[in-house]
Amino acid sequence: MRRLVAARLLAPASHARLRLRGAAATTAAAPVSHSGIATHVLPPSARSTATWRCRPRPSQDHLPAQKRQIHLTTPLSQDHPPSSSPSPSPPSTTTTTGSAPPPPPPLLDEDGKLDSAAGVFSNLPFRFDTGIALFAKRTPRPFPPPYLSPPSGSFSDPLSTHDRSRDRRRRRAYVGGHLIQGLTNGDDAVFASDCFVCANDGVGAWSTRPRGHAGLWARLILHFWATALFEDAAREGASYRPDPVACLQRAYEQTIEATGPPNDWQGTTTAAGAQLHYRRRRRNPDHTDDNDKGTTTATTTTTTQKPLEGQTSDGNAAAEGEGDDVEPLLYVTNLGDSQVMVVRPSTREVVYKSTEQWHWFDCPRQLGTNSPDTPRNCAVVDEVPIREGDVVLAMSDGVIDNLWAHEIADKVSESVESWRRRRQRVLAAVAEGDHDDDDDDRDGIQFVAEELMEAAKTIALDPFAESPFMEHAIEEGLASVGGKLDDISVVAAICRRNDR
Repeated sequence: MRRLVAARLLAPASHARLRLRGAAATTAAAPVSHSGIATHVLPPSARSTATWRCRPRPSQDHLPAQKRQIHLTTPLSQDHPPSSSPSPSPPSTTTTTGSAPPPPPPLLDEDGKLDSAAGVFSNLPFRFDTGIALFAKRTPRPFPPPYLSPPSGSFSDPLSTHDRSRDRRRRRAYVGGHLIQGLTNGDDAVFASDCFVCANDGVGAWSTRPRGHAGLWARLILHFWATALFEDAAREGASYRPDPVACLQRAYEQTIEATGPPNDWQGTTTAAGAQLHYRRRRRNPDHTDDNDKGTTTATTTTTTQKPLEGQTSDGNAAAEGEGDDVEPLLYVTNLGDSQVMVVRPSTREVVYKSTEQWHWFDCPRQLGTNSPDTPRNCAVVDEVPIREGDVVLAMSDGVIDNLWAHEIADKVSESVESWRRRRQRVLAAVAEGDHDDDDDDRDGIQFVAEELMEAAKTIALDPFAESPFMEHAIEEGLASVGGKLDDISVVAAICRRNDR
């Protein structure tokens, strides 16, 4: 169970395995209450003699949203990202004059879910085929009123919800009369569409609080985030350029409003999402194009551009006949310790992974009650050029605390290869007339997600396994052994040419 963030972060929260030496071991901790959350803070005398260690990290409480362009000159095969980080860019400011027209509502399918296939992203040159695999360490708590049932449409509607019992069994939940997007997994929440995948990890310590519901916070932020992305794309049309941090900030504010009085539900969550877009392929005149060579070296990009990436000089999207001149571009947004990773199965390499954000060990940056973190100040955006066939993973810490990066890459690559061999056998059987071609790419990527989830689950349930969480805990001076039992959420997406 991870710890909550105290208001203003006065000191690290108490830990069951935290050991102090000298006089600090006998000094009582003074409780400090912040909005009903009691946090034990050691007195100055105790903190000065404590042997608790924290990895030094620069404070990011007041930094603007960071936007980085990732240039994949070499594959990222090591488990830990490089220590160097680019300087943050100033936040973009948008001035509005007068009253702006309301954004058009996003398109929904017959089940009330965001429909990217028939909606605003249907004309993009690339798409995601997605699969989701989930394992909850305990049964998810049901959402409380008023989110559990849809509101009454009129005074003539029956007060009984017996006729909606089927929706209850399917765990349908509503906010503002709209179906909450995504899925709940314990305290986690996940979302998958043709253009956007996301994994939010709610902080489970809120389950011990009377008004705490981290799973609700994780799901609502995910819902409003995905809805904001679709609304922006519908409003801007051909000139659309992703701004995921602005959408996440809007989702954060809407979640505060939705969980505030008179509802008053508290919680915190991390957020990690990847949005698929595109840009014009840049060619280095001194080198052969990377896609022609088949290597992992990427062409170095420039920071000054006249047209927007993936658009022509007049601001419109690339013409349909220019599909070969564009390449997929991934906008990765992260706040906390959930992670987005890009695996290239053809070479079994991790070509990108997001960097985790911590206040201190086992206390990640998080959005919600009592936390000083906000998307505008703390979220980091990476622009990552990828290729067709790359697998994008959005994962909660239940995966990365139990599997090292190279283990994830190996498992994903093995699963993709096994899926392709099965596909070849199916096609051969179809050619001979012995089988119907009912196999689909979405079934294959679903298999990849399930295999990765099972691998993480095996380590999480093994009390004698070696795990990344155990290694990091020992580095902090804490006794730990075996895997970390936690909610395991995997959203796997493979990049495809959108030929539908």
